[in-house]
Amino acid sequence: MAAGTIRYWAAAKSAAGTAEEPYEAATLAEALEAARRLHAGQPEFARVLLRCSFLVDGAPVGVRAHDTVTLAPGGTVEVLPPFAGG
Repeated sequence: MAAGTIRYWAAAKSAAGTAEEPYEAATLAEALEAARRLHAGQPEFARVLLRCSFLVDGAPVGVRAHDTVTLAPGGTVEVLPPFAGG
């Protein structure tokens, strides 16, 4: 299990109510599920996550299954909703 930081941007930041928070998870799927549970009282959060793309330690996740993306100790997950204008 790795510990690191999830950073939220734009609409994801607004829905989470914070710019960043810690995670403890082995995979991206586990980190996102823990974040969903943490923000269960904020229904917009789950909706925003469905539209987001993710970077793990600066590398795009793309279409890889989130349960196959391992997280490193001290790593960073960036949660990026679609941005207008590219």
